[in-house]
Amino acid sequence: MIDKKEFRLILTNINSAKINMAIDKALTISYQKDDIPILRFYTWENSFTVGLGQELEHYNDLKDIYKNNCSKRITGGGVLFHGHDISYSLILSNSELGNLNVKQSYEKICQFLLEFYKQLGLNPSFVKDSEYIKLKKNEFCQVGFEAYDIIINGNKIGGNAQKRNKKLIFQHGSIPIYKTKEDKKLGISLEDFDIHLSFEEAQDRLIVAFKESFDAKLILSQLTQTEEENLKKILECK
Repeated sequence: MIDKKEFRLILTNINSAKINMAIDKALTISYQKDDIPILRFYTWENSFTVGLGQELEHYNDLKDIYKNNCSKRITGGGVLFHGHDISYSLILSNSELGNLNVKQSYEKICQFLLEFYKQLGLNPSFVKDSEYIKLKKNEFCQVGFEAYDIIINGNKIGGNAQKRNKKLIFQHGSIPIYKTKEDKKLGISLEDFDIHLSFEEAQDRLIVAFKESFDAKLILSQLTQTEEENLKKILECK
């Protein structure tokens, strides 16, 4: 019998954008090449994040609306709104996925999200597989379309982004659970498809989908002492 691949599972309670993104950064800078892969699920206070190439100062109107509850991600992409979504972060050694390039590894990792939506009775696919949607950039994540964005009935749902360095592959993403006001910048949610889940129910279903997609054994974990120390340093510098 082949042993299942082990992952540390970190479940983080609701936090501000600054703390959530600081945890992502702390996990990546603490990670060593031969460490066990890490999967984290977390939720947010009402907030927004911007991509690495964007500047928060360009969104002072949003900062006022969200009472300065905002942060920059360690990945690229556009403005993404939070509070109605559950998010994941995944950290793997860059040798875990063999010789897969960025696009191939992105597609591989996103399989658990496709499986999650399928188990809810939806029909998800990548934008690249649609002949009707044209790729386009936009400063707001939910308005633009990139090849590996996930769509349902022609509508983009959530957002995902990846970062690599010499020792790891990091990917995180957002799964919108609750319906928000009608605004294309906010995107659609599961409630728009008449699917009603709590954050806890969505988390449980995402865990099941991840286990199936990665043939994984998830070991419940907390931040290590090194990760906690790095998190403290990051927050003190902000």
